[in-house]
Amino acid sequence: MRIGLIAPPWVPVPPPAYGGTEVVIDNLARGLQKLGHEVRLFTVGESECPVPTDFLYPKAIAPIGVTVPETAHVLAAYESLADMDIIHDHTFLGPLISGLRGMRRPPVVSTNHGPFNGETQPVLTEVAKHASIVAISNSQARQAQACGGVAVAGVIHHGIDLDLYRAGPGGGGYLMFVGRMSPDKGVHHAVSVAKKAGKRLVLSTKMREDNEIAYFESEVRPLLDAGDELPSEIPQAQRVELLRHADAMLNPITWREPFGLVMAEALACATPVLAFPNGAATEIIESGRTGYLCRDEEEMISAVDRVAEIDRDRCRAVAETSFSLQRMARDHERFYRRLLERESRLVRRIPAAGRRLISA
Repeated sequence: MRIGLIAPPWVPVPPPAYGGTEVVIDNLARGLQKLGHEVRLFTVGESECPVPTDFLYPKAIAPIGVTVPETAHVLAAYESLADMDIIHDHTFLGPLISGLRGMRRPPVVSTNHGPFNGETQPVLTEVAKHASIVAISNSQARQAQACGGVAVAGVIHHGIDLDLYRAGPGGGGYLMFVGRMSPDKGVHHAVSVAKKAGKRLVLSTKMREDNEIAYFESEVRPLLDAGDELPSEIPQAQRVELLRHADAMLNPITWREPFGLVMAEALACATPVLAFPNGAATEIIESGRTGYLCRDEEEMISAVDRVAEIDRDRCRAVAETSFSLQRMARDHERFYRRLLERESRLVRRIPAAGRRLISA
C-alpha cells in the first residue's frame, strides 16, 4: 500500500523532547515501512523520521493551535498526498477540511488523540461522515458514544519502540513521574504519595507553558522541601535509564486520559505502574500483576509498600505482547486493508456514469 501520514505542524517527528502524538506517528511510520509499505509523511521540515517526507513549514509552528498555519499545513498535506492509496491524518483540523466538496482525496483515516466531549463532538461527528475515525482505547471509544454517538470505526492501542526501552532491574530506591506539569496528570498527588511513603521522587516533566508553570507554583512547589529535586524535562536516554532502575512509576491521572503512553514505556522498562483507574489505565495496567490501580492517595501509598511483589519480567512481557510498534503497525495495516476493500466494493456497485460524476 501507499500510505500517507499527516502530522500536526506543532512538533517535529520524532519529537526532540516532549511530544506523545509525534512519538506515535514516528513509530507508526517506521513500523509500516518495515512491513513493506510505501510510506510518506507530511510534517515540518526539521523532522527526522526515516521515511520520505514533505512539508510546507521548515520549522515547527508556535504557539500550538494557531488556526491559519494549521489550515495551510493540512491543505498542502492533502495536495501532497493525493496519489496515496490511503491518508492517515493525525491532526484535528485536517479530517474536517478533507470533506470539502471538490477536494480530490484517497480514503481518510483520522486518529483522535484527544478527548471526545461536548466541545469536540460536533466537529468529530462531521468528520465521521467522510473519514474513518480511530480511537486509541476502548475507554475513549465509550466517550464517543456518551457524547452523542460519534461513529468510531476501530480501536487501536498505541505502540512503542521496544528497542529504546530495555528491561531494567529496578532497585534504585526511588519512584518516578513522567508527564506534563498539569493537574490532569496529578503531579501534586505523585509528590504527596512519595512524601508520605518516604520515597525519593524523580519528576521528569514538561513545564514550558504559562499554565504549567502556574500549576507548579501554586500546587506542587508548596509540597516540596528545600532539599528536594526540582522537576526537569529529562532527555529520553537519561529518562529511560531512570525508569529502568525505578521501583515504580506513579501515574495518578485525574481525568479520562485517552491512552497514556508513559505507562507502556514504564512496562517496557520492566517497571511497575501505580495509577488511578481513569481513562485507559485499566486497559494498560493489570492490577496486582503489572502494577496497581489505586482509588486514592492512601491506596497508592499502600501499593508503594507492595510494589516489590510485582514480577518485573511480566511487565516487560506485557509490553512486548501488547504495546510494540510492530503490533500497532500490523493493526493499522489490517484496518487500512478493510477500509480499502470496503471502498472497492462500493465503487464496483456504482454504475460507470455515476463513477464519472463522482470523480469529476
